[in-house]
Amino acid sequence: MAIRRLKKKTTVELLWPYFLKLLKKRPMYGYELRQKVIEQFGWKPATVTSYLVLYRLQRGGYVTIEWREQRGKPARKYYKITRKGEDLLEEGIKYLKEFSSKLLGK
Repeated sequence: MAIRRLKKKTTVELLWPYFLKLLKKRPMYGYELRQKVIEQFGWKPATVTSYLVLYRLQRGGYVTIEWREQRGKPARKYYKITRKGEDLLEEGIKYLKEFSSKLLGK
């Protein structure tokens, strides 16, 4: 029970650092981001949660959106990290490192 709750708190409820980390490499669209989280981090974020987090990141100025036309398909909404988003990611990673260091006694 406690481990399951810990995993939820560090994955589902903490989705934004995963997205910003991936977007630091290159702009991506929502479905692609979800797939990359599965591939690189080994867990599957819910669709609604993913788009809610992306909306909040965009509203906060941490990502911008760009519509890209696709030949014969609907345009896709790509997300791109901003400087503000990079700063937030850096601060978040720093906090997580300090937290885990204290927890592990290093």
